[in-house]
Amino acid sequence: MSLDASVTTLDEVSTGSTDGNRSNGGGGAVAIERRLEAILMVADEPQSLVHLATAVAHPLVDVRAAILRLVADFDGVDGTVRRGFELREVAGGWRIYVRAEHDPVVADFVLTQNPSRLSQAALETLAVIAYKQPISRGAVASIRAVNVDSVVRTLLGRGLITEAFTDSETGAINYATTDLLLTQLGINSLDELPLISPLLADGANGFEDLP
Repeated sequence: MSLDASVTTLDEVSTGSTDGNRSNGGGGAVAIERRLEAILMVADEPQSLVHLATAVAHPLVDVRAAILRLVADFDGVDGTVRRGFELREVAGGWRIYVRAEHDPVVADFVLTQNPSRLSQAALETLAVIAYKQPISRGAVASIRAVNVDSVVRTLLGRGLITEAFTDSETGAINYATTDLLLTQLGINSLDELPLISPLLADGANGFEDLP
């Protein structure tokens, strides 16, 4: 098989002009929705329709329709039960979020389920976010020189950081610390954090602009 024959092009994803098995994906509309739902449940960043269409190997028009059906399903349209989460379009992509009204109970639950101490990696990542916020996951990873995806999820789960905003150009989520962190540290504001310069080695490693 040639390379050209093995690659699904953007036009094929948009029009569904690939071979039958690929375009059908082994199921109908319900199957597409369930696959999309599963992908979005584990996605850390908003997912574009093109990316989702490629992932489930279905035409873009079918994926767009399936996404809208999922939105309606989660929102309780047409007599379905309104879910505690919602499917939201952010920065040109789609992602599942806990509904705002449930944030307090989710935060309390996570705290009671995670009494263990933070790992050294989590503490270092939390320090970067605290001193450099708002900051994207990529910027944190650049400063720490390691992948921080799982650590950021842990900190979000503990309620110590929150998604401050999504960059309109890049789609990157920027993170900031929460009032819970202040409570845990026993301080009233981030201004009470110690100066970081004396704590750093000769290489500031991303903290050059801090006192």
